[in-house]
Amino acid sequence: MLNENLLYLYSFCTAILISVILTPICRLLAIKLNVLDIPNTSVKTHKINTPYLGGIAIASAWTLSLILIRVFTSFPTLTLRNLRGILIGAFMMLVIGFIDDIKKGGLGFKSKLIVQFLSAAIIVFLFNIKMNFIPVYWLSCLMSIVWIVGITNAFNIIDIMDGLSSGIAVIASFTFLLISLSSQLRYINFCSIVLAGALLGFIPYNLSKSKKIFMGDTGSLFIGFIIACVSLGTSYSSVSDIGLFAPIFVLAIPIYETVLVSVCRIKKGILPFVGSKDHYALRLSKIGFSKKQILVITYTACLVFAACAYLFTVLSMFSALLLFSMVGILMWIVSIILTAVKVD
Repeated sequence: MLNENLLYLYSFCTAILISVILTPICRLLAIKLNVLDIPNTSVKTHKINTPYLGGIAIASAWTLSLILIRVFTSFPTLTLRNLRGILIGAFMMLVIGFIDDIKKGGLGFKSKLIVQFLSAAIIVFLFNIKMNFIPVYWLSCLMSIVWIVGITNAFNIIDIMDGLSSGIAVIASFTFLLISLSSQLRYINFCSIVLAGALLGFIPYNLSKSKKIFMGDTGSLFIGFIIACVSLGTSYSSVSDIGLFAPIFVLAIPIYETVLVSVCRIKKGILPFVGSKDHYALRLSKIGFSKKQILVITYTACLVFAACAYLFTVLSMFSALLLFSMVGILMWIVSIILTAVKVD
């Protein structure tokens, strides 16, 4: 068996390599099959028809890399079982996202929600990946299912600008890896490091002008589901119970985005699942920030939140509460500024 740290490194590099190879192939395939994101509504932010199927490259790189890991190592007890569970649920997300991408007009939100809740239920009831810190079984299962579906959709909602959802997912993956490294739940480490590699192989194409490709719902639902499951797998409260807020901070930006657009849409009298331009990134664009600056701001904020999340797992209750309060006040101020910006 290879040294474990080297195995993580090999897995990461393998995922990058496979993703770099498969992404342009999927792009060409999308063009040939006419699987394109056509900017035919006011909600679309791009100007030209852009190939989808980037999510297929990401998913393939993630899956193939984990299969290669299996060839070179012997997983600890239950690790392979948990990986199988996440793979089953993620594959269901991949399929429903793919159908939504290729179907004219997309799928209705009800169909996607049904599959999402079913996938989450499989993870929770059949593979016992859930919020184990909640002592009441039914409540633990219910909250876990809601969390998985919520985070899955959060990464889908925030995917409105090149490099946004994927970049946030990379930072989140590395953060969960860092937090869980000392644990024996290695499936979290492998899922995280391989997902980060698969995304890093995709992002340069996503940001390219001449070879641009989107990951579509195929990719955003897939990565959101994996990260939601990974976030449930490790312990955050070895020092104090406030460490349980760590995953919320790791995923603060997509959660904030989901809450922001949902509240704004409900105020307008429309369903949260209906597209609109209420996204924080589009509000920053209205203020005058360029797309590159918005990505830098977002990545920086994610890193700050990730650092806070890690601190929550090691600080005392008093220090963690103080940090929590400071961040909460800052987010409140930012929300006032953003919601004052008028969008179409």
